[in-house]
Amino acid sequence: MKRTKEIILEAFRATVPVMAGYLVLGMGFGILLRTKGYGVGWALAMSGFIYAGSMQYLTIDLLTGGASLITAAITTLLVNARHLFYGISMVAGYRKLGKEKPYAIFALTDETYSLVCQDDQHPNPDDYRRYVFWVSLCDQCYWVAGSLVGALLGSIIPFDVTGIDFSLTALFLTVFIEQWLSTKDHASALIGVIASVLCVVVFGPANFLLPAMAAILISLTVLRAVRKEDAHA
Repeated sequence: MKRTKEIILEAFRATVPVMAGYLVLGMGFGILLRTKGYGVGWALAMSGFIYAGSMQYLTIDLLTGGASLITAAITTLLVNARHLFYGISMVAGYRKLGKEKPYAIFALTDETYSLVCQDDQHPNPDDYRRYVFWVSLCDQCYWVAGSLVGALLGSIIPFDVTGIDFSLTALFLTVFIEQWLSTKDHASALIGVIASVLCVVVFGPANFLLPAMAAILISLTVLRAVRKEDAHA
């Protein structure tokens, strides 16, 4: 079993690429939020309790547009539906967690998922439990810090926020490329790309997300079953 300091250092090293993205994205969110008339307290509360990058950006429009609670709830469900699939794939791994499980489930963002879903460096259950917790906590700290700095800067320096919401798309591309370069098995990545493109063509850009997630889940389930059969053959 590794010492806690070793686990924290490993978690920090693993999350450095996420830190680079989250600080910038968080700052963008904080600046945009401030330009809409919401202060530092809002930035901290939203990053601390919502902690969902794309949804936080969208929440600004919901707040300023006077959306109803029902509209906000349905929008949140649709935007964050992908986390249902993340959660399903992490059920086995997160069973190893103890008191950290509720926070780890809450803090399972896209980038955190990419770091813990294929972790094979911590076969010891206690090491894995602590690693997941510290990776999750580090990532949220980066996001909260970025949001705070952005909100503070937004109250001091005037910014042109045109196009700033594209920063999330840029981060997703960065995570995808990092995962592609870090493994020789590109089957999952190719399934995700192909399913998404087909669903965009069939259902349109506004309605492709849920069908794409379903197609990816089914495809990955079939792929896993086929590989298990091949391994036992």
